[in-house]
Amino acid sequence: MPVNKQWLLVSRPKGQVSPDNFRLVESPVPDLGPGEVLVRNHYMSLDPYMRGRMDEGKSYAAPQPLDAVMQGGTVGEIVASNNPGFVIGDKVVGPMGWQLYGKSDGVNLRKVDTRQVPLQAYLGAVGMPGVTAWVGLNMIIAPKAGETVVVSAASGAVGAVVGQLAKQKGCRVVGVAGGAEKCAAVVNEFGFDACVDYKAGNLAGDLKAATPGGIDGCFENVGGAVLDTVLSRMNAFGRIAVCGLISGYNGEPMPIENFRSVLINRLKIQGFIVSEHMELWPQALSELAAQVASGQLRYRETVAQGIESAPEAFIGLLKGRNFGKQLVKLI
Repeated sequence: MPVNKQWLLVSRPKGQVSPDNFRLVESPVPDLGPGEVLVRNHYMSLDPYMRGRMDEGKSYAAPQPLDAVMQGGTVGEIVASNNPGFVIGDKVVGPMGWQLYGKSDGVNLRKVDTRQVPLQAYLGAVGMPGVTAWVGLNMIIAPKAGETVVVSAASGAVGAVVGQLAKQKGCRVVGVAGGAEKCAAVVNEFGFDACVDYKAGNLAGDLKAATPGGIDGCFENVGGAVLDTVLSRMNAFGRIAVCGLISGYNGEPMPIENFRSVLINRLKIQGFIVSEHMELWPQALSELAAQVASGQLRYRETVAQGIESAPEAFIGLLKGRNFGKQLVKLI
């Protein structure tokens, strides 16, 4: 019989995440009850939001329980089924967490078509990150042709999609990313008009040069100095969609000196959680899948090999070592 391997969260981080916060355990593959299916996961998703779940403080979602399998999205294959809605061989996306096998009653699983879209893309550009980009851009920033949109963490799974969708709407799109290699790909591969390297030491000057007409919309994934600098460049009635604040996820301070811009420029700043907009997912997924299948929407992946690599890959994600969507390949 196959053995299930699972990563448990066994302690809460004090500042930065450590491998010691996790423990890898082995257990029998679970037996199925009536109406249940068994999924053999092929890929695990690693996402910045998981860092917030590891803390015990108040948030938009309940904390990740201790001594339980780390929560997260997966894609895989049905290998056993007591549910008439699923047959062996069906490819599915769902929240199976950091483990090789998971069982479900099928309610939280969605069948996916891998004939034109690769299976792992349903964890990235045609999954939660892609929908996050679609919702934040269309529902909050709502850009008009000719406006300037800035995207932080522009080489990431969410940011790269935001920029491409904004370009399709006729916007000037400026990314912010860390390092010359990432910035080059943001422009040459994802089609942004410019990209500012925040590690180059001249964030304010470089962003000013890249946004000579100011900024009308911002998709914010980082916070801290990046957001503060963007605030200093915002035009009147600008819109900022706050998706993430990764610069402070380990408890780092995130001072904002230019907050008066919110009043002076009558800015709209709105945080959002994509799981609270499920009514928008079908349209977003349909559009994103069509664009990935046609090659119009491009994406990058960083793939760690084997379930044993998950903690170090997650720590690397939080430190910006990944390029595009961070995945763990399990099979």
